[in-house]
Amino acid sequence: MRFNLRRTLAVGAMLAVVGVVTPAVAAYSQDDDRSCNDLMGDDAPAFIVCRWLAKPDEAYDIVKFWAGNDAANLKGATPSDGKFIDCSAPGTFCPELEGDGAVGDENTPLPEGTEDGGTPECEAGQECSVGGYEEGGDGTESAAEPGSPADPAASSKTKTTTQSAAPAVQVAAPTAQEVAAAAQSPVGQVVTAARTTGLRVWIDTELADDWKAGAANFAAAVKRIAVLAARPEVAGIRFSSQLGYNTTFKTDDEVLAFVTAASTALRQAVPGKRLGVHTVVPELACGANDACKTEMRKRYPLLAPERIESHLIAGRVDQLSLDSGLLYGGYDTWKINAEEAQRNQWIQVRARAWDVLGQVAAEETGLVGQVTAEQVAARVSKPVLDGSAQQVNVWTRVQDAKGTVTRLTAWDELKKLTPIQRRVAAVYDPATPEVNTASDLKKLSEVFGQVYLTTV
Repeated sequence: MRFNLRRTLAVGAMLAVVGVVTPAVAAYSQDDDRSCNDLMGDDAPAFIVCRWLAKPDEAYDIVKFWAGNDAANLKGATPSDGKFIDCSAPGTFCPELEGDGAVGDENTPLPEGTEDGGTPECEAGQECSVGGYEEGGDGTESAAEPGSPADPAASSKTKTTTQSAAPAVQVAAPTAQEVAAAAQSPVGQVVTAARTTGLRVWIDTELADDWKAGAANFAAAVKRIAVLAARPEVAGIRFSSQLGYNTTFKTDDEVLAFVTAASTALRQAVPGKRLGVHTVVPELACGANDACKTEMRKRYPLLAPERIESHLIAGRVDQLSLDSGLLYGGYDTWKINAEEAQRNQWIQVRARAWDVLGQVAAEETGLVGQVTAEQVAARVSKPVLDGSAQQVNVWTRVQDAKGTVTRLTAWDELKKLTPIQRRVAAVYDPATPEVNTASDLKKLSEVFGQVYLTTV
């Protein structure tokens, strides 16, 4: 019930962002040039319509208004006066909520039987969830199909419980001595240097190959990352990139088993750290084009929106980074240009309320080389300012299949984005410094608020 309420409230907030109005209002706006109903799929409920608050061609002017002149307008803005009701004022009526939130009351977040640290008892034939595992009436653990009503995916509070083809890997939390030793390693020193410059640090690694190599290799890899991430300087771990897009995994079951195993092991080894993955969901950029959606689902069967969403719902990951690479040219067959593809993707993300389930980030590799101020605004500012992505990850260096390296050059344009600096992160590999890590990190800190340190 609480999950449904959260999604309902989130959808309500989202409707305000994208400008969805009720049918009664829509009846007076059939010829409205601000309508974006063409972006809604045929399966969209009839009572939902879409209306632009700011059309795509107006977005850049909005960015210039708030970011121009050293963000003078933004700095001078003040909150609007709120409208509050004083329930104690004479003649004012405020409805009372049922229940007082006491343990066992229907409004308390705790199930009955847990007030003293115990676990709830399951009646015969009843299913209940304890510590992330579903328990049947006979006391045996059971795993439900993803997306089913009994799946942990149906609760934002519940973490992981999925049958895996590989045995669970137990990784103990690193000791203080192990953490101290890791801090003196080359990567550990980079973590310290990055935090010293004021950058918020994420460890960016790939555990998929280690998982496929077997339990021993996987446990060693998790341990190697855990001793680095256990430090308070590290905010989180991104443990896989191109998840489901590359050729590492062949089936949904493999992807699910890997993400479950990695999430479980990392949460055990470094509790409290945020976990993330990087991927792409090609179908989202199709908008309402059914032919495009059908083809993208055929080409990328492991990247269906509901599959990716399941990791957020079940709490396997806290952050989802969506790559922008396919947006530029990947939809030409259906006459969907890059601007339309980007717009379609973020409308779909907002409509699914993914930001309620976790943090959504835009992964931007296209700012290397020569770019314009308009491109920086469209690819960095717009996803944040229109509420689509809570963060943008910018690659500082890209190497193609031939070994040609292209570097970030838009430093002056990025420096103008001070109001959203904390929401912009650099993806940086300390193994390939431009000058040296100390100099590189100092330069990054002038533009970015966060850094993803690539480690092996």
